Amino acid sequence: MIALDTSSVVAYLDGSTGTDVLAVDLALEQHQAVLPPVVLCELLSAPRLPNDARALFEQLPLLDVLDGYWERAGLLRARLLGKRYKARIADALIAQSCLDHDVPLVSRDRDFRHFSKLAALQILE
Repeated sequence: MIALDTSSVVAYLDGSTGTDVLAVDLALEQHQAVLPPVVLCELLSAPRLPNDARALFEQLPLLDVLDGYWERAGLLRARLLGKRYKARIADALIAQSCLDHDVPLVSRDRDFRHFSKLAALQILE
C-alpha cells in the first residue's frame, strides 16, 4: 500500500512531472493506492472537480481511523510545534494515518519532512 497526498494527486491530475507523479501513477495502476481520510476530504473539496476524478477518489480504499488516533495525532502535532516546526492540523492527521498503518506517503509537500524527521514517517517524493 502507498498513501497518496493531495499535493501529488493534484500534480498528477494537472499533468505535472516528477517522481511523486510517477509514484501516484504506478500506485493507481497496480491498485496499491490508499487515501488517508483527510486527503479524500481535501480532494472532494475542489469546487469544479470533474466527475471522473471524483469517481476515482471515491473508489480508492481509505486508511481506517484506529482507536486513539485523535490523541496520537494531537501529540504528534504538539511535538512538531514544540520544536518550532510548521505542523498544520491536516498534515498531522495525514501523517498519523500513515504512521498508524506503517504506510509510506507520496507527497510533494515539503512540510511532511518534519514528520519524517521526528516520527519516522516514510515519504516518497
